[in-house]
Amino acid sequence: MSWQPKYKLWIGIFLIWLFTISGIIGINSDNSDWFLSLTYVNLLLTFIVLVINIEEFSPKVLLALFIPFFLGFVTEALGVNYGLVYGNYAYGENLGFKVVGVPLLICINWAVLTAITADIAKYFFKNIWVSALVGSILMTGLDLIIEVSAPKFDFWEFENGIVPLQNYIGWLATAFVAHLAYQHFKVKTNANLSWHIYVSIVVFFGAFLFI
Repeated sequence: MSWQPKYKLWIGIFLIWLFTISGIIGINSDNSDWFLSLTYVNLLLTFIVLVINIEEFSPKVLLALFIPFFLGFVTEALGVNYGLVYGNYAYGENLGFKVVGVPLLICINWAVLTAITADIAKYFFKNIWVSALVGSILMTGLDLIIEVSAPKFDFWEFENGIVPLQNYIGWLATAFVAHLAYQHFKVKTNANLSWHIYVSIVVFFGAFLFI
């Protein structure tokens, strides 16, 4: 039925913003530890909402999403175990189950961020090389904001508490490769939803920049 895609979309957008606003309020309350321990729920919800709003779901969609997931896992594993790609850092306990020191949720996050920034970049630029570069810049910009709160939230922390320039160069390079591969498959995610997810992330972490 014609109302179903729109129904799923608006329910998804509502949930994204509900969790975002609740998270901001909750983390600033006396129950901050409890809210932070549920970070994995928010990340999983975002991924599920993104996936169920994809048109023409097929094996190629799974492959497209697996590419940034896999690239994220490999580069993060090199980072936390050998200090390569992003520098020396370690993950905390609020991102859930880890494999060789890497939370699997962070790999799902790589897939989500690649998908939503691809939508935004393709809105302005049709050339895949340009949209891949813009998408990777958008992803690195998010990381720049997130890095401020990551140690406070027990997400991850760099050696000596200093985020090296290497981290951002690594993010930009990895995201660019992920975008080139992902965009090749022309996955039909919902651009409207992608904008909402991206802005909600900026709003959430932006709320803690000076706290």
